[in-house]
Amino acid sequence: MAIQNFPAVWMTDEHRMLQESAVRFFKEQWVPKDAAWREAGMMDREAWEQAGANGFLCASVPEQYGGAGGDFGHEAALLYAQGEAGIGGFGGSVHSGIVAQYILHCGTEAQKQRWLPRMATGELIAAIAMTEPGTGSDLQGLRTLAVREGDHYRLSGSKTFISNGQLANLVVVACKTDKEQGAQGISLLVVETDDAQGFRRGRNLEKIGMESQDTSELFFDDVMVPADNLLGGEEGQGFFQMMQELPQERLIVSVGGIAAMELAMQVTVAYTKERTAFGKPIFAFQNTRFKLAECQALLLASRALVDAAMVAHLKGELGIDRAALTKYWVTDNQCRLVDECLQLFGGYGYMKEYPIARLWADSRVQRIYGGTNEIMKELASRFL
Repeated sequence: MAIQNFPAVWMTDEHRMLQESAVRFFKEQWVPKDAAWREAGMMDREAWEQAGANGFLCASVPEQYGGAGGDFGHEAALLYAQGEAGIGGFGGSVHSGIVAQYILHCGTEAQKQRWLPRMATGELIAAIAMTEPGTGSDLQGLRTLAVREGDHYRLSGSKTFISNGQLANLVVVACKTDKEQGAQGISLLVVETDDAQGFRRGRNLEKIGMESQDTSELFFDDVMVPADNLLGGEEGQGFFQMMQELPQERLIVSVGGIAAMELAMQVTVAYTKERTAFGKPIFAFQNTRFKLAECQALLLASRALVDAAMVAHLKGELGIDRAALTKYWVTDNQCRLVDECLQLFGGYGYMKEYPIARLWADSRVQRIYGGTNEIMKELASRFL
C-alpha cells in the first residue's frame, strides 16, 4: 500500500525517479538518526548539506540560480518521499517550496543571484517569519516594524512558531514599513542572521509532535537590515506577495497530508495482519477490515483531490479558494484516518516507539499551520 501503487496523473518518470532516489537516501541515511534528532529537538546542519549535495533542496528553482531546474512536481515528489520514509522533522518544504519561491517570484535579480544558489547547497537554511505572539492568522495585524534610516531599515519585533528557526540563517520577515497603511503597509524584509546585531533566537519550542523540527521564537531588537534586502525592492508589496504564494504553501500542507495518510495505512495494514488476538490476526475481524476499508476510501478521495489541485497548480491555475478547500478537507481527513489507524494498534498505538503514534502527533498541526482550517473555510466562502 505504498504511494507508488497509486501513480498520480501529474507525475512524470522524472518525478518518480526523484521520489524513489530520495526514499532510498532517507531510509538509509536519515532514518537511523531520526531518534537522536527527535531527542535533540532538531536535525543537524550536516543533514541539510547532505540534502543539498543530493539535489533535494530548491528542486524547482531554475539552474541559473543553482537549483535543479524542475517544477513543483519535484517538490511534491520529495514530500512524498519524506513521508514514505517517516522523516517528520525535515523543513525542506519550507526552505525550498516556500522561501525559495518568494525569492524566485518576488525578488530582484540581484537577490535571486545572491541567495538562491547558497540555499540550493544548504549553506543557507531558510525560514519565513509571519506569525507573531499576538497575531496568528490575522496578517494585517502585524506589529513588527521596519523603519527606513538611510540605506538600512531598523527592524523591531518578535515572531513565534517559526519552522527551521534554530538553524535558519536567512529569514524572510513580514513587517510593517508603514504602520498607517494596513495591508498596503506590509513588506517582506530578508534578514541574514549570521552577522545581524540585535537578532536573537528564543527557545526551541516543545511541541506535541514534529519533535525533530526546530520551531522557534525569533526576536529582532533594532536589527539594522540593508535596504537592498527589501524583497522586490519596493515597500508595501508584502501582503500581495504573501497572498500570491500562500496557495502553494497550502498545497504543500495537503501533499504532506497524503504522504502521512499513505504511511499510516501501510503500517496499520501490516500490523493488523501480524498481530493476533483470540487466536487469529486482528485483520481477520470484520470491524478491522471495515475500518481499514473506510480509511482507504478517505485516502483515495483525498489523493484524488490533491492530484487535481496539483494538475491545476502545474498549469498555473490553482486559485486561493481551491487551495484553501483542499488544505482544509485533506488535513481534516488526515487526522481522522490516522486516529482510526492508531485505534487498531490498541495500547501500542499510544507508544511513541511506534510510527503510528508519531504520525498521530505530527498530524494535528496540519489543521493549524498554513492558516487554520477555520480560516480556510472563511477564505473559500468569499468566492461562493
